[in-house]
Amino acid sequence: MKGPNKPAEPHKQTGHALKAVSLVSAVGINLAAFTLGGYFLGAWLDDKWNSSGLGVALGVIVGVLCGITGVIFIIKAVMEESDG
Repeated sequence: MKGPNKPAEPHKQTGHALKAVSLVSAVGINLAAFTLGGYFLGAWLDDKWNSSGLGVALGVIVGVLCGITGVIFIIKAVMEESDG
């Protein structure tokens, strides 16, 4: 018999904690990977075009924007999964 004040089972609490940790890790890794990718792509373009850092700046900006888009998709997927 499960009452309203009875705590959830321990394995369910562990599952929720692991899900939260994996979500935070996925968000951080996604944002960092896209930002670093943009930086290295921009540095490569600067080297190829003999530019003075414009490629790095644009690469980082595009990388951050792509990372934010990826984070939005991750959060949407998790929210849809938890709804149904």
